[in-house]
Amino acid sequence: MPNLDVEWAKDWMIRSSANLTEHRMELIDLDRAIGDGDHGENMARGFAVVAERIKENPPDDVAGVFKLVAQTLMAKVGGASGPLYGTAFMRAARAAEGAQLDAAWVAKLCEAALDGIVARGKATTGEKTMVDAWTPAIAAATAAADAGSSPAEALRAAAEAAAAGAEATIPLKATKGRASYLGDRSIGHKDPGSTSTAYLLACAADAAEATGG
Repeated sequence: MPNLDVEWAKDWMIRSSANLTEHRMELIDLDRAIGDGDHGENMARGFAVVAERIKENPPDDVAGVFKLVAQTLMAKVGGASGPLYGTAFMRAARAAEGAQLDAAWVAKLCEAALDGIVARGKATTGEKTMVDAWTPAIAAATAAADAGSSPAEALRAAAEAAAAGAEATIPLKATKGRASYLGDRSIGHKDPGSTSTAYLLACAADAAEATGG
């Protein structure tokens, strides 16, 4: 049951770039329904730059990968998602420094990311934001680690919980961000930030499975 390492982190980001490019129009359409329609474009563009930088000048450790992601997203991604994801990955970088990257750490990774998102966006669960994907991801990763799962299994559990959390935003009324301006009209639409969170965590699980984590 090998721990996660820098090769996993680099592969995660390269897979994320491909995935977000593939789902660009879906995320645009989701955001157009309740926001300003830029989430898919911003995420695809930001992670394309991340993947390019990792290939050109690969970091030496997981914390270095996450710092590169944070700095790139803050500089290259507009809207709310750049600062939110940037802060999430900066907190994740701190959590990775000198850590044993096992299944228990997967839960700590999700916790650190959520802490960054909450610190930046001030949202809580039930407000139709990416918090509604990260929160169940933490619970699922923690349960998987407590059950003796591998890091890859913990990431897969987190990804599946995040996807379910994203689906659960559909009946919610948005009370944070631009979507909150719609009031009741936001009900019936899936939150794009929760959706991209689920895609990112699925890519993390895919990378862990590919590298034997």
